[in-house]
Parts: sequence; C-alpha cells; structure tokens
Amino acid sequence: MSFPEVFVVDGARTPFLKSRNAPGPLAAADLAVAAGNALLARQPFRPDQLDEVILGCAAPSADEANIGRIAALRMGCGDRVPGWTVMRNCASGMQALDSGLANIQRGRADLVLAGGVDALSRAHLLFSDAMVRWLSQWYAAKTLGQRASLITKFRPAMLAPVIGLIKGLTDPVIGLNMGQTAENLAARFAISRTQMDFYAMRSHQRTARALDEGCFGEIVPLTDRDGKLYAEDDGMRRDSSVERLAKLRPVFDRKHGHITAGNSSQVTDGASWLLLASQKAVDQYGLKPLGRILDVQWAALDPAQMGLGPVHAATPILQRHGLGLNDLDAWEINEAFAAQVIGCIEAWKSDSYCREQLGLSHALGTLDERRLNVDGGAIAIGHPVGASGARIVLHLLHVLKRRGGGRGMASICIGGGQGGAMLVETA
Repeated sequence: MSFPEVFVVDGARTPFLKSRNAPGPLAAADLAVAAGNALLARQPFRPDQLDEVILGCAAPSADEANIGRIAALRMGCGDRVPGWTVMRNCASGMQALDSGLANIQRGRADLVLAGGVDALSRAHLLFSDAMVRWLSQWYAAKTLGQRASLITKFRPAMLAPVIGLIKGLTDPVIGLNMGQTAENLAARFAISRTQMDFYAMRSHQRTARALDEGCFGEIVPLTDRDGKLYAEDDGMRRDSSVERLAKLRPVFDRKHGHITAGNSSQVTDGASWLLLASQKAVDQYGLKPLGRILDVQWAALDPAQMGLGPVHAATPILQRHGLGLNDLDAWEINEAFAAQVIGCIEAWKSDSYCREQLGLSHALGTLDERRLNVDGGAIAIGHPVGASGARIVLHLLHVLKRRGGGRGMASICIGGGQGGAMLVETA
C-alpha cells in the first residue's frame, strides 16, 4: 500500500541547557513557545492556518497539563487549531512526528507542527507517601487534641523529598534505572570503560567542531526573563579527554560499573519542532521542503536491554527498503549512554544476536561510524527526554542537506524497553 508523501518543510530548536541542580531559566512551555514562534515567524502562512499542533513531553509540570495545547495557544494558533500532547518516554518527540505523519497520510491534516520538549531541571520534588498520609490526617483533624497527637507522630525523615527525575528514569517493572540497563549492555558485549570514555570524548569533539563550522543552524537563541541570552548548547566540553573522563566515578554500579556522568547523556532543558506538510500544503503556500519522511518503525524488547531499541526499530526499515547499514548516507542514534550506542553497533555485528533476537540469517555488519552522529550527540548536546526524538530527525536532515542530499536514519532507545526509528531523505 502506498501512502501520500509527507514533507518536512522546516524546523527549529532551542539551545539545550544543561541542568545545574536548580530549576532552569525557562519552563517547558516557554521553551516550546520560543522555538515555535521563531519557526512560524519565517513561514508564508499564519499560525492559525495550521491544522494541528502535536508536542511530545515526558515530564510536564503540574501547571502545564496538555502542554501541546498551551504552546499552540501561546504561539497564536488560535482557538480553532487543536493542540495535544504525546508521551513515549525518550521518543516522545519522534512519536509527535509519527502522529502528525499519520494524520497527513489519512487526509485529516495538511499542515502540522510537531515536536518535543522537556525542562528536566524542573522535574518535581515530591513528598513521600508517609508525609502525604500525615498531611492528610493533619488537615482532617478537627480538634487541638487530634493535632497534638499527630505532632508526636511526625518524624523529620518524613520530609526527605522524593526526586521525581530519579523515579521517572527507573523502570517500575524490572526495578532498574536507565543507567543500570546500560551497564547490562556493557557486560553483554564486553564494552570497556576506555571504549565508553573514548566515545564520549569524540562526541564532545564532534560537537565542538560542528559548532565552530556553523553546523547547528536549526538553533534559535533564547532570552530569559532577566534578558540573559542563550545562543547555543551549553553542555559541550572542549577540554574533554579520555584522561579527564577516566577520573569520574561510576554512578549506577559504584563497585563494578563503568557508566559515569561523563559517558552518559546530560540532564537538559530544551525544545525542538518540525513543520510537516502534505503535497497540497506545499503547493498552496509555495513551501520549499527540507526533506520527506519515508518510513517509521516502533519496536519493543526486554526492558533490561532497552538501549538496544534502535537495533530492533531500524532493522525492519532496512529490510523493507532493501538497505544495508552503510547504504544510508548518515545515521543519528540518540546517545543515551556511550555503552548503549556501542552496544547497538556490536549487536548488528553479532551473528548470534541478529539470529536469535532479530530473526535474521546472519549479522548485518559493521556500521561505519563516520556516518554516525557526525556532529556529536546527547552526551555533548544533552537529552531533554521529550525533545530528543525530534531533534535527531531535524539535525539528520540538516546533515544530509549539508552533504549534498541522500537518505538517513534517526533512531532512539526508549525507557521501558522500546525503540523508534525514522527513515528520511532530502527533498
């Protein structure tokens, strides 16, 4: 069955701002609106001529429920443009793109603004269940005697906060956090600490080079309420080296582990949008597309091995299109952890993994790393969970355009044991 073409017309993202153990300068909706306003301002149509706005967000704040609708209204899309929110953990932004793609293909829409956002620095601090129960009893108490009795039951330890981000990054089914699942991959494929640290260093080096060469044209500057300007991603370290990274202690398995803050993605705030259009909308508004989305695949696997999700999602697309790993001009695999990306490369090289887990007759081969994350990735740039799936698709299209065109794959691992992949080509 053939589907109508869906074009990526344009896109924009904010700088990705590293969390520094305090709420960042902008809330998630502020980030989404800033990037969206800049993108819409350069289009030949009004914001209220969009058919819908879809925004992925993994950790919206309590006052930003249905953040997609909030962003749509604040961007001037008007009362009549639907705005809605999707959540697929790390792939929320990619899910927004897929949802927009599907609605255009089904004839429900012609012009869709889709993307993702998260302000992880503002993830909630929560009361413990014990403290919530105590407060509930306190407010229900009707006499001084009842309250006096409750005071004797209060314990200072009850005030210890529950860190929402840690809860959110822990799989409730298997009881492992995402870093521990990366340790599983390191053990499975015998990935050394030196390999991880070298990969992380290279991510920073590639991002620094790309920044110097002006390869992040999709970034639009931010200004906070105090007038401070944020013009570029602020987590990249030019002084990164294997020697410096080797000094960091393991975080998730302090005795035997190899995953550190340095070879993991950064906790970050940021937003990314892409403008999707049908052929009808392209013709109607005289749009000049950046590229088109050719295929999408979602996959699931053992949550304890969640980092291999890109392998399970991208491989079926390759098979459908008769492609090998290196038949594509560029790849983006979100760098949740260095061990996770290396694990994906090793899985494709493994006869046993490809046979037993993917149902193939033999290994797919070795992915040419000169095609992979050529401008660095989330280790250097950051990983605002809801935004990353959209960011890698947008940047992949810019990489392809810069290299003269072609096809590329953007793929991402997803907490809970899933993977997403999107095949794109330049227009």
